[in-house]
Amino acid sequence: MNKNHYVAIMAGGIGSRFWPMSRTAYPKQFLDILNSGKTLIQWTFERYASFIPKENIFVVTSDEYTDIVATQLPDMPVENILAEPSKKNTAPCVAYIAFKLLQQNPNASLVVAPSDHMILDSETFKSITQKALDFVDNNESFITLGIKPTYANTGYGYIQYDTTAIAEDIFKVKTFTEKPSLEIAKSFIDSGDFLWNAGIFVWKAKDVVNEFAVQQAEMFELFDNEKQYFNTPQEKEAIGRIYPQCTSISIDFAIMEKAKSVCVIPSSFGWSDLGTWNSAFDNLDKDYFGNAVASDSTIVIDATKCMVSAPKGKVVVLQGLDDFIIVDTKDALLICKKEKEQDIKQYVAEVKRNKGDKYL
Repeated sequence: MNKNHYVAIMAGGIGSRFWPMSRTAYPKQFLDILNSGKTLIQWTFERYASFIPKENIFVVTSDEYTDIVATQLPDMPVENILAEPSKKNTAPCVAYIAFKLLQQNPNASLVVAPSDHMILDSETFKSITQKALDFVDNNESFITLGIKPTYANTGYGYIQYDTTAIAEDIFKVKTFTEKPSLEIAKSFIDSGDFLWNAGIFVWKAKDVVNEFAVQQAEMFELFDNEKQYFNTPQEKEAIGRIYPQCTSISIDFAIMEKAKSVCVIPSSFGWSDLGTWNSAFDNLDKDYFGNAVASDSTIVIDATKCMVSAPKGKVVVLQGLDDFIIVDTKDALLICKKEKEQDIKQYVAEVKRNKGDKYL
């Protein structure tokens, strides 16, 4: 394993579209959404630990989740759990780990990845990620992994790329597009030069720090002024001073869409971002009637194409529903049409308005 290669797993989100299973105090990255026996963050850690030294794997998460991370990832050094004092989207998270690593190892190359993705073909993923790391080791360039699209999905961002390779399987990025309308998404698929944006980025720590200096000067200055405290007992206090002053902005908007040298590797490794109950439905085994049942005591009668999740040992009898999401927990029950899954955030807001924060 290359000791200059590092991974930062981003694990600070709350996964509100997986309500009521995902809660603010215990969000989806720490849950076994697919009844696989492991949580999403455990799968992510194991995937990277197969080719990155465990001492080089970091998790950046919210202050309130550090104990959960330590419990679920006992093989990871506890000092590699980095606590964010507030939710500021992904750009400050990237700046934090990049500045920290640069003080440790000027030759550090870094993968930044979400904690809640599913990847079925781990060997292909490993090969592609190593290719990306080797490329950025020797080039002042950023790489993102783009997923070869299979249909016109309006829930993903898209990457357009120049189809002339600059190295084996590596292409220059032309444009980034946030979640498009269905009509535009279909035109992207038809054009053949668009990929889904998986949100997995690879770069040298020094290169991304330099790009912050150019594209996000104020944020760069906040971290640069405190960098002498990174990797010391004063690091937590320094981050406590930095974060309240940071703009809440994604790394895509802050850096990737503006940087001059961004490349992509078109990839197929059984990827899903598991962002919604429908994506869980797509990745679960189905019964004869097309139902995906993530529970051990559900009885289905005359129901078709439903997504069902219920606590272990709880008997659920489902009759007569077609194309529904049914998620039962100890204190909340969601029943909604699958086509309305994008509205679950609104339903959660309605719960908050009527019942306060107790069920969030």
